[in-house]
Amino acid sequence: MPELYLGSSPHIGTPVRTPVLMAHVLIALTPLSVWGVVLYGVPALKVILVSVAAAVGGEALFRLMLRRENRSGNLSAAVSGLLLALVLPPSTPLWMAALGAVFAVVVAKEFFGGLGANVFNPALSGRAFLLMSFPAAITSWTLPGGATEAADGLSGATPLDIVKTGGTIADVGREFAGFGLAPAQDYWQTMRTLFIGNHGGTIGESSILLILAGCLYLLITRVIDWRAPLTMVASVLVLSFLLSKDPLFSLFSILAGGLCFGAVFMATDYTTAPSTAAGRLIFGAGAGIITLLIRQWGNYPEGVTYGILIMNATTPFLNRLIQKKYGFVKKSKPASAEKPGSPAAPGVKGAAL
Repeated sequence: MPELYLGSSPHIGTPVRTPVLMAHVLIALTPLSVWGVVLYGVPALKVILVSVAAAVGGEALFRLMLRRENRSGNLSAAVSGLLLALVLPPSTPLWMAALGAVFAVVVAKEFFGGLGANVFNPALSGRAFLLMSFPAAITSWTLPGGATEAADGLSGATPLDIVKTGGTIADVGREFAGFGLAPAQDYWQTMRTLFIGNHGGTIGESSILLILAGCLYLLITRVIDWRAPLTMVASVLVLSFLLSKDPLFSLFSILAGGLCFGAVFMATDYTTAPSTAAGRLIFGAGAGIITLLIRQWGNYPEGVTYGILIMNATTPFLNRLIQKKYGFVKKSKPASAEKPGSPAAPGVKGAAL
C-alpha cells in the first residue's frame, strides 16, 4: 500500500534550484555592472565589490554565530549585495555600502528566518536604511567620469530632481548639454540619452537599454514573470499622462530614475512578491502608483524603493485574497424556501469535501 505524506505547501516541485535561478539573475545584472564601471570607473567597481563581499560575508558570519548551515552557495546573498550596489551612487563611501549590505542580508532577511521567509526585499531594505540614515550621500549625482555634484538643486541634479524642483524636460536637456551629454532643446536626444544611459545617476539604473536586455534574458529563461514589471511601468505611464496631459512627460517618467530597474529586478522577487498571476498584476500596479505619488507629492524625487517595499507588505494579503479554493461549492437555497413538490436543492450534500 502506498505511503501517505503530509506536509505544508508547496506541493509541486521543480528541478530548477535556487543557485541556478540566482546565477541567471547575476548574468542579467552583469552588463549593467560593466556599464556602471565604464561610466564611473574604479569608484563604481569598489562599491560593487565591497557590497557583494559584505553581503556574502555578513550572512555567513551571522549564520555561523547561530550555528546554522552556511548558505553562501545559493548565491542569494551575492544577488542582494549586487542589487544594492547598483542602486547606490558610485560616490557612496565604502563603509556605508558595506553597512547597507549587512543590513540587507542580516536584518531584512536572516532576522525573518532566512531566504524564503523575509517579508521585504533585502536590497531595497538596505537602500531604504541608507537613505534614511545618510540621505545626502545616497541622493548625490555622480557624473560620467567621476565628477560628483550634490543633488540639491538644478546644477548637478538628477533628471527627476530637476523636474521635482519645478524644472521641465527642456531644463533636463540643458543640464545634459552643460556636461556635453546631449544638445540643449533637443527633446528626443534627451530621451535617447536617458534610454542609452550615458548620464549620471546610480551605478546600474541609468541604462534602460541594458535593463530591457536583462529583462528579456530573464523572461526567456523563465526566471521572472512579466505581470508585475509590465503593470508597474504601465501604471506610471498612464498616471503620469493623466496628471500632466503630456505624452513626452509620460515617456520621461519611465525613462528617468530607477523605475525600470526596480520593476524588472525588485518587483519580481520570488519571496516578497505575490505568487498568483492576479496578485502580481495588482502588486505591480500598486507599486507604480505609489512610486508616482511619491515623485509627485513626496519629499523625495524618486519613489521606487518605497513603492515596492509598501507593496511587499501586502503580498500575504494578495496571496490569500486571490487564490483558487478547492473542495467548496456554492450554497443552495434552504429546503424550506423551495416550492412545494419541487425536487431537493442540488449541492446541499457534500458541500464540504
